[in-house]
Amino acid sequence: MLYDITRTVAATTAVFPGDTAYRAVPALRLSAGDPVNLVTLTTTPHIGTHADAPYHYRDGGAHPAALPLEPYIGAARVVTVARPTGAITPADFPPGFSLARVPRLLIHTRYSDLAGSVWDPTFPYPDVTLIDWLAAQGVVLIGIDTPSFDDAASTDLPGHQALGRHGIANLENLFLRHVPDGVYDLFAPPLKLDAACGSPVRAVLRSLET
Repeated sequence: MLYDITRTVAATTAVFPGDTAYRAVPALRLSAGDPVNLVTLTTTPHIGTHADAPYHYRDGGAHPAALPLEPYIGAARVVTVARPTGAITPADFPPGFSLARVPRLLIHTRYSDLAGSVWDPTFPYPDVTLIDWLAAQGVVLIGIDTPSFDDAASTDLPGHQALGRHGIANLENLFLRHVPDGVYDLFAPPLKLDAACGSPVRAVLRSLET
């Protein structure tokens, strides 16, 4: 079974305050006698479900075109966390929780229940202690269903910086509402965009055969 865990990108899709909303402007129209319909897109690379590139939070960091594909493809564990706001820490996971050699973690919060048009700045986000803890378990990718790895008001972005220190890839704004907790195959590579700070992805989970 496939689960599409990607937010639909539309003119109403919420973006981080001050970022560029999605616009699809017709350049050519069949109805006007043109040979094709052709649309010009204007938006942020952080629209909807996306991967941040290191350049987003560090000068000299890699752009999406240079990112390795391996972290975005492979076994991933989905875990639901009850914390509604604030920093998600290791204590928010069940006692004895271990990824058990699954190197990708997707964190499901109450944010997946919100419409894609809703911006809620009180979203929960991974704490640096959580990122460090997961890095010690060999995690190569952390995905969240919220807009950022840091508090909405943060300016120093400690969560993003922790990802960079450990070389951990990330996914933001996943849509996990109908996905049961468990282990899946993940496919969510970024686009090969040069000079960008992030990239939209089409994130898909496939149930593992039993």
